[in-house]
Amino acid sequence: MLLVLSSCKEDEKTRKSYLPDSVGAINSLAVVIDNELWKGDVGDEIREYYAAPVDGLPMEEPIFAIHQIPLSIFKGSTTRSRNILLVEKDSTTSSGVSTDTFARPQKVGVIKAPDSGTMIDLIAETSKEYIEEFKANDIKEKQHRFYTSLNKETYVQKKFGISLTMPSIYKTKEEEDNFIWIERVIPKGSMHVFVYELPLNSIPNDSTRVDAFIKIHDSIGKKYVPGREEGMYMITQKAYAPYIFDITLAGKPTIETKGMWEMKNFAMAGPFVNYIIRDEENNRLLVLEGLTFAPSVDKRDYMFELEAILKSVEFISK
Repeated sequence: MLLVLSSCKEDEKTRKSYLPDSVGAINSLAVVIDNELWKGDVGDEIREYYAAPVDGLPMEEPIFAIHQIPLSIFKGSTTRSRNILLVEKDSTTSSGVSTDTFARPQKVGVIKAPDSGTMIDLIAETSKEYIEEFKANDIKEKQHRFYTSLNKETYVQKKFGISLTMPSIYKTKEEEDNFIWIERVIPKGSMHVFVYELPLNSIPNDSTRVDAFIKIHDSIGKKYVPGREEGMYMITQKAYAPYIFDITLAGKPTIETKGMWEMKNFAMAGPFVNYIIRDEENNRLLVLEGLTFAPSVDKRDYMFELEAILKSVEFISK
């Protein structure tokens, strides 16, 4: 039996090695579904979840740019999208996510049900899991693309004992005792990465956590991120409460915060994503932050790139 299982695994590995490369833009989703279902309640349910607004952006932008593919033409090159949601009528009810089915890297989320009502229920039940799978797939793909032209600066490693994978277009702007500021210039603005440390127990794990985060975030902005004139510095935008989640990053408990920043006493603002990693081995909180300033343009893809950079963090020796 062990020989049979081993042979099956080798056959599957060989099959996947011959798969074509997947295609598609980051943050895109191919929805394979019959036209009739797509135009009705089932399609509405898909759009409600997969085209929902991204948290923490100043303007509404969908989680995914969706394009529909009718089941009748789903073959050949149309099967190579990196992220696929396959919805079809079937005599049995089933769902799940498969990996590298038609191309690689690829995730295919499947919804099969005998009627529209059951399909709608399954779409709602599986959406969180499927979105996480698709997003993780895109994060890996984005990180893979960074390697075509990689930033080889060592400031972050020497100061904080970590590595971050990012394109060479990002350049270190400022380096201070406990703070590194990395910048990328874009056509209508700029993108920024901050790395710094806090004492291990700076952020309480209770109902005061949001207020504590804002207080510390604003103090860091005042100290390290000044504006053009005296009295101008980065703060957390007061009009929008930040979104806070508990996640795991680099194997460590992490607070993920998404929200809006603004420049105190100056008309300048944009979205940020912040990760506070509990690094008990080094008796510290390691903070990674990415933010964008790009007035009057969409920011989803910029913020996703920053998220991919920050989630590439690895702990190494200084």
